Amino acid sequence: MSRFSKKVVSEWSSLGPRFLPFADAASPDLPLSRLLRLSLFQVSVGMALVMLVGTLNRVMIVELKVPSALVAIMVSLPLLFAPLRALIGFRSDKHRSALGWRRVPYIWMGTLLQFGGFAIMPFALLVLAGAGDAADAPAWIGQLGAAVAFLLVGAGLHTTQTVGLALATDLAPQESKPKVVGLMYVMLLVGMISSAFIYGELLSDYSPGRLVQVIQGAALVTMILNVTALWKQEARQPGRLNAPVDDESFSAAWRSFCQGGQAVRRLFVLGAGTMAFQMEDVLLEPYGGEILGLSVSSTTTLTATLAFGSLIGFSWASRVLSRGTDPSLMATGGVVLGIPAFLSVIASGYLDLPWLFSLGAFLIGCGVGLFGHGTLTATMVLAPKDQVGLALGAWGAVQATAAGVAMAMGGVIRDLVANRYDAFTGYTVVYTIEVVLLLVTLVVMYPLIRPRYPRVTDMNPVLIKE
Repeated sequence: MSRFSKKVVSEWSSLGPRFLPFADAASPDLPLSRLLRLSLFQVSVGMALVMLVGTLNRVMIVELKVPSALVAIMVSLPLLFAPLRALIGFRSDKHRSALGWRRVPYIWMGTLLQFGGFAIMPFALLVLAGAGDAADAPAWIGQLGAAVAFLLVGAGLHTTQTVGLALATDLAPQESKPKVVGLMYVMLLVGMISSAFIYGELLSDYSPGRLVQVIQGAALVTMILNVTALWKQEARQPGRLNAPVDDESFSAAWRSFCQGGQAVRRLFVLGAGTMAFQMEDVLLEPYGGEILGLSVSSTTTLTATLAFGSLIGFSWASRVLSRGTDPSLMATGGVVLGIPAFLSVIASGYLDLPWLFSLGAFLIGCGVGLFGHGTLTATMVLAPKDQVGLALGAWGAVQATAAGVAMAMGGVIRDLVANRYDAFTGYTVVYTIEVVLLLVTLVVMYPLIRPRYPRVTDMNPVLIKE
């Protein structure tokens, strides 16, 4: 190869780490192409979340004329599986298969559940709405079919994400785990943002037939993405089938997990912090329109503002954590940033300053990125080698459950206060509660911060004693 050719190849190879976010998360054992392919399961999870919480939420209420209370129940059904993520992760830690895999069978099962839920969902929704020939069908058939479809998709995405993150932890070298965390959640955001635009464009000219095509198309894309993500990722270990049987029960493993590394305190911090950041999730856009008088297009950009802030938070946290910063300190930084962010949102209503509102929304996104990255990195790094799935499952269970409960509480509290006083007071009370929750999180988190925290590259969870 000539000197010029070598220079061209060298410059081209350097483009990844210089211009692609988290490209330096790759390692000789886990190259960038393989890491990006593995992260496709996060794209499919993002697609499912947007379909359930965003697209179908609107279609069921506006186009299908389904009562909003019934829609709220259906959309919340996937949260029933969130507490089971710890059990799912534990089972993937202990799984014994003839092919020698631990994680792959569970991710495959989650993919099938997602596929099956999406496959029957459009027909169940049309029957639920009493559309066409389903007008004379008993109401319970549509309700049961829709409930089963939402439950299947919920069970699938929780299983896929929990075990997929455990597989990423298994494959990533210790020093690359913070950046792998950032990459995985950036891909989740990519899946959510891109699918939101695609669903919106495909359903702009709504018809029952188009609804069937879009949802079943999502089922097919989910299968393709997850199979591609799994292909040749986990090494087979046929000897596991003949290894001594581990009879440890989930309850015993859970007790062991809770006794080490201040796990209970970490989970409490995660739950309180998640509730603090997520209680406003369904209220920011209505606040901008109702209190500040912003247009629909202006409030819609808030979603992009939050996502961009989260991306900045994830990127900065990934870079700093890879240098040996304490993940709990990084999460604390997100909590500290969230306090002035919510105060800015409240002040924007008093002062009628839309730019201050946008700034607050951006800072909330940054805080979410720092807090989420810090707590997940601490979980991955401190998890005992034989309890990675259990630790990540517990993280996912607490995070998903707290987010769902917080969003429901935010809407209920806002309505109760607004009915008694006025709309601005209703929003202000919710945002004030979030500030209080952040302060509580800060106090509880303080003992987790180590004055002299070991570098991530040097950490050995077995040697860490609390």
